[in-house]
Amino acid sequence: MGYLKFDKTLLINLEESLQREILRTNRVGAYHSTTIVDCNTRKYHGLLVCPVPNLDADNHVLLSSLDETVIQHGAAFNLGVHQYADFNFSPNGNKYIRQFEFEGIPKTIYRVGGVIMSKEKVFAAFENRILIKYTLLDAHSETTLQLRPFLAFRNMNELTHENPVANRNYTEVENGIKTCMYEGYPDLHLQFSKPVNFVYRPDWWKEIEYHKAKESGLPYKEDLYVPGYFEMTIEKGESIYFSGGVSFIEPALIQEKYDEESTTRTPRTSFYNCLKNSAQQFYFRPTENDAYLLAGYPWFKVRSRDLFVAMPGCSLAIDDPVRFEKLMDTAIPSLRNFMKDGSLDQVIQEIDLPDVLLWAIWAIQQYAKATSLEQCRKRYGALVREIIEYIRANQHPNLKLDSRGLLYAEGGREKPLTWMNSTVDGRPIVPRTGYIVEFNALWYNDLKFASELLKLNKKNAKEIALLEDAAANTAIAFLSTFINPHGYLYDYVDGSYSDLSVRPNMLFAVALDYSPLNRTQKRSVLNFVTKELLTPKGIRSLSPQSGGYTPYCIGTPYERNLAYHQGTAWPWLLGFYLAAYLNLYQTGGVSFAERMLIGLEEEMSTHCISSLSELFDGNPPFQSRGAISFAMNVATLLCVLKLIENVEL
Repeated sequence: MGYLKFDKTLLINLEESLQREILRTNRVGAYHSTTIVDCNTRKYHGLLVCPVPNLDADNHVLLSSLDETVIQHGAAFNLGVHQYADFNFSPNGNKYIRQFEFEGIPKTIYRVGGVIMSKEKVFAAFENRILIKYTLLDAHSETTLQLRPFLAFRNMNELTHENPVANRNYTEVENGIKTCMYEGYPDLHLQFSKPVNFVYRPDWWKEIEYHKAKESGLPYKEDLYVPGYFEMTIEKGESIYFSGGVSFIEPALIQEKYDEESTTRTPRTSFYNCLKNSAQQFYFRPTENDAYLLAGYPWFKVRSRDLFVAMPGCSLAIDDPVRFEKLMDTAIPSLRNFMKDGSLDQVIQEIDLPDVLLWAIWAIQQYAKATSLEQCRKRYGALVREIIEYIRANQHPNLKLDSRGLLYAEGGREKPLTWMNSTVDGRPIVPRTGYIVEFNALWYNDLKFASELLKLNKKNAKEIALLEDAAANTAIAFLSTFINPHGYLYDYVDGSYSDLSVRPNMLFAVALDYSPLNRTQKRSVLNFVTKELLTPKGIRSLSPQSGGYTPYCIGTPYERNLAYHQGTAWPWLLGFYLAAYLNLYQTGGVSFAERMLIGLEEEMSTHCISSLSELFDGNPPFQSRGAISFAMNVATLLCVLKLIENVEL
C-alpha cells in the first residue's frame, strides 16, 4: 500500500470514507472538493466551485457532482453516492469502488461485474475548469457510460431548492452542451473528447443532505437540478475525457489539456511533499502582476496576519525565494498605503490590525535567513526602517508605544485585536487588550533585526545605537511586565489587571530569534507550554487548568465561537513550539521534534487528504474542526522541517 492509497475495506465503510476529503485549487480562487468516494458532505463541496465577481466576492458552486452509470447487458449500475435523511444513501456507488489513490492525480478504480473502470480528476491551473479521465480497463462485452451532471449555481454559503426561476434551457456545443441556471452566472460548458448523445430529461433531485452542515447547526438540505444525461459507448482500453468549465474548449484539446496539467503535480509520497503540495494550493493570483496567499479553504480570503505568518513556509521552506518576493512585492504597496494615510486594501483584509506590521518584519527576517542579510537589506531594508519609524512615532491608529518601550493596543474589549478573534454579537470572546505578550515579543525581535540590517553599513552607527537602546529598554520593560511568580508569562496586562490564563502566546518570546528572556526563563515558559498546552495535534489555546477551558469545538455557530480559542489545539502554534524547542536544544531536540510531527503526519491520510485542518479539539480523540485546509498550519510545519534539516547539517 502506497503513502496515500485506500483500499476497498475503508472505501465501502462510509463512516470512515466520508471523513476523508480532497481539495484541489487553481490559483485564481476556485477549487474542487469532495470526499474520497465523491459524496458531498458539505455545502462547500463541488466539482467546480469558482468566483463569480459580478455577483459578489464569494465562490459559487456551479457543478456540484457528476454521477456515472455503467450499463452492460441492459443492467445499469450507478456509481454515484448521495446522502438523504437518516443517514441513508442512494445510489450506493461506493460499494463498487476497489481503490482510491491520491499520490499523484486523484484516481478511483471501480469494479462492476466484469467491468473495471478508472476515474482520474485534474483541476486546471489558472482557469475555472475540472477535467476527468475515464478509462475502461477491462470489460467482456459492450459497455455504455452515462453521466448525469448535478447543478447548483449558488453561493457556496447558501443552499438551493427547486424553484420556477431556474432556467432549464441549454445550447448544444461541440461534443456537449452549455447551460446557465440564473442571470449573472457564466455559462457552464459540459464537453467530452468524443461525440456524445445528450438526453434532455430535466428533474430536481430533492433533499440531498450534507451532514457536516447538520453537525454545525446549519441548514443542510438541498435540491439539485439535473438537466439530463450524456450517453456514449466506451471500448476496452479506451479513455474518454470530460471538461466542465466556464468557457468553451475545443474537444480535440481536452486530452492535451489534461495531460499538460497532469505533468505539473507534486507527487504526494511523503509528509514533506504533502505539505509542499498543500502550500502551493494557497497561492492566489487574480492577475498576472499580483500574488497572494489565501488563509485557507473553503471559505477564507486573504487575511493580512495569516499572509505574513504563512509566507515564509509557503515559499522559503520549499526553496522558492522568488515566490516570497512576489508575495511580498504585492503586499508592500498595501503596507505603505496604510502607513501613509490609513488606506485599507481591497484584497488583503485586516491590514490595520495592530500586529500585522510586526509580522511583516518577522517574515522579512525569515527571508534574510534563507538568502542573506545583504540581499534582504537591498530588497526590504527601506520597508523595515519605515515600519519601525512608523510605530516609534506612534502613528498606528491601533497600537501605541509607551515611554518604557512597550507596545499598547487599545480597544480589545470592544473588538478582537489578536489572532484570538472569535466574537459573539461583535464582541471578542477573548478580550485581549493593553500590553499583549506576543506583540511585545515581536516588537523586541523586530528592533533587534532592524539593527542587524543597519549594521551592514557603518554609516548607520547613530541609528543603530538608537535601535539598540530602544530594544534594551523594551527588554527591561517586557520582563517587569510579563514575567509572573509562577514561571510563565502573563497573556496580557491592562492597567492593574494581569491575565494569568495559561495561553500559548507566550511561546513567541521563546521561538523568535531575538528574545528578552534568558535561557532559564525560556525553559520555564516552554515547560509550562509542554505540561499544560501540548497535544499530538497542536498547542492548546488555553490550559485545562485555566477557567473557561472548552476543548471541543462543536455545536451551533454560537457554541463553536465560544470554544474557538478556549482550549482547541492549533497546529501552527506547534510549529512555533518546535522552533522554540530546537532553538533551545539544537541537535538534542531533533528526535523530540520528529516524534511530535508524527501526530500530524497521520493527518495526511485523514480529514483533508495531504493537508491540515484549521484546528483540533483539545482533548482526545483530537477531532479536526474548522476549515479543511489552513495555510498557517501547513506553512509553520514546513518551516519546522526546514529547521530540522538545517540543525542536522
